[in-house]
Parts: sequence; structure tokens; C-alpha cells
Amino acid sequence: MSHLWDAAVGVAYDLVTGLTSALTPVAGGLAAAVAIVVFTACVRLALLPLSRRQARAGQARLRLEPRARKIRERHRADPVRAHQELAALYRAEGTSMWAGIGPSLLQLPVFSVVYRMFLSPAVGGHANLLLAHTLLGAPLGERWLFGAGAFGPHGLVFLALFAALAVVGWWTSRTMYRYQAPPPGALGKVMRVVPFTTLAVAAYVPLAAGLYLLTTTIWTAAERALLWRGPVTA
Repeated sequence: MSHLWDAAVGVAYDLVTGLTSALTPVAGGLAAAVAIVVFTACVRLALLPLSRRQARAGQARLRLEPRARKIRERHRADPVRAHQELAALYRAEGTSMWAGIGPSLLQLPVFSVVYRMFLSPAVGGHANLLLAHTLLGAPLGERWLFGAGAFGPHGLVFLALFAALAVVGWWTSRTMYRYQAPPPGALGKVMRVVPFTTLAVAAYVPLAAGLYLLTTTIWTAAERALLWRGPVTA
């Protein structure tokens, strides 16, 4: 299994380094950073059919939630009966209680491969040369917590990355419940903070992974705005 994993990382690495070489005449020293953005966008574009299925399943759950809530309340003392009626409700609407989970799980291996490529100092038994490239002077293999620091020579590059991630996190937190009510109590407040956890991740991982994280979170925010728009009420 590990050989297949390493092979997948190797393919992703070859694609990004090939893009870097192709973009160098145009982008110069920014070629590797641009290649990461382009590669990430291509990966998310390839996964778009899964994201659309996930969005449709989510909208179906939201549309049926008022009826599902009544079923749960009516059969509060009989969980088995409640489950049976809920399954029948979703089946009659052409969906299921677990619709959308499959597409999410299928995306995880792809994202894991991409992250491993940006985190690994070596790929295929050779040094990860992608991490030797720079973004505005900051090496793509450098980590903010273990190298740049807030006031280091490359600190401004990381601070700009954090600022961009904070803006995306703020937008996501503000719009995540546009089509549904937030969970009650403390859980709803915690969920609004979750989009900002990307800042903590970006502070730990190499700059290349942080750039990937910024690109994919922007894509996710735009994807949700486009795929989840429209009425979902019953």
C-alpha cells in the first residue's frame, strides 16, 4: 500500500515540477508558486463532480430536515422506528441520510497525496527540489514556526499568507449558515471558529503547503457559494 502511496506522490510531484519548468519563462522566480496554485486548481476542478454530488445531497438534507425533525420527535422513545421512518423519507425523495459522505471520503486520499508532496523533504528517493524554490524570497520549504518567525527576513511573506487565510476564514464563517440554522449552543460557536484553524496549520507546515491550503480554501468558499445557492426549503 505504501508503494502505491509513494507512486501517487511521485506523479503529483512530476506534474508540479513539470508545470514549474513550463511556467519559468513567463513567471520567472514565481514559477513554482504559480505552479502550485495551478495544480491545486486543476485537482479541485477534477473533483468538481464529487463536490456537486455532495452539495446536492446537503441541500436535500436541509430541505427534508423539518420533516425529519418531526419524525425524531414523534418517535423519541423508539429510535428503531424513527430510523426506519427517516430512511423511508429519504428514500422517497431519492436520497439517503448518508448521501454526500461518500464523495467527501473519496476526496481525502487526493488531498492527502498533495499535502504529503508539499511536506516531504524527499520524493522518490531524491530531494524534493520543489521546496528549494522561493516565493518573494521565502523558500517554499520554510516553516513559519521553525524558521521565518514574525520578524524574520521572510516573515512578511508568511504574514501576508496568514492575512489572506484569515479573510477566507472570516468569509466562510460568515456564510457557512446562509442556508441552514447553526447548531444550538456552544457547538454553533465552535463551528464558526473552525474555518480559522487553517491559520494554525499554515503556521506549522512549509510555505508550499500553506500556499496550497490558501488556494484550496478559496476554491472551497467559491464552490460553496456557487453550488449551494438557491432555495432549499420544502
